[in-house]
Amino acid sequence: MSTIKTVVITGGTSGIGLGLATRFQRRGDVVLVTGRSAERLAEVAGKLPGVLTFDGDLSHHEDRERLGAHISDVLPGVDVLINNAGIQRRVEIAADTATWGERESEIDLLLSAPIHLASLVTPLQLAHGRPSQIVNVTSGGAFIPQPFAPTYSAAKAALHSYTMNLRWALAETNIRVTELIPPAVATELAGPGNTHGANVDEFCDAVFPGILAALDEVGYGPTASQEFIAALAKEHATFEAMAGRFEITRF
Repeated sequence: MSTIKTVVITGGTSGIGLGLATRFQRRGDVVLVTGRSAERLAEVAGKLPGVLTFDGDLSHHEDRERLGAHISDVLPGVDVLINNAGIQRRVEIAADTATWGERESEIDLLLSAPIHLASLVTPLQLAHGRPSQIVNVTSGGAFIPQPFAPTYSAAKAALHSYTMNLRWALAETNIRVTELIPPAVATELAGPGNTHGANVDEFCDAVFPGILAALDEVGYGPTASQEFIAALAKEHATFEAMAGRFEITRF
């Protein structure tokens, strides 16, 4: 993807989002990051001079629509959308006493937001016609359900499924669809006290070339093992065999 010019990264104030934003900007790309905290966005702008920012909570559809309109106005030539924003509620099913609103916000950020934003950005990418990309960040938990974070696992599994269908729908266009599949990475995803896993910089260094190459899937460590890759290949073969059963509208 040597023609990358503009990149939008949701959840770009820390962790994987910030790591990828830093690497894209080093290449000379125009980068816009989103976040829920104006203060943290200002800190990112200080670390990465020239980076563009957007303040909004993408678990709310109104803020997603506002972001879509902003991209259309400011970056209509958007080349890459990275759906990275997320939270992980580490609450077992039997112990979850949160309100439905709190539970739903996790689902909306992890699943509704990537689907919605892809639908808003795809028309812009189709219109300019250059090689483009949508990157959906899932998780190893999309493939192996995690009892300590059951809603997170379920939402990421659903996003994995949607990503395969999105790639199928866009296969004959200028847009490639990449699934970034992190294992545990030491980010702020699950909140204070729950930081563990791979070093963020080491992870971003390893996966960045695969993102630039617009590979279908990009993993790291256990999600890049031969066993995992073989399981993905089997899943793809089954999908390809079954996808044509009915006439499907594609872009």
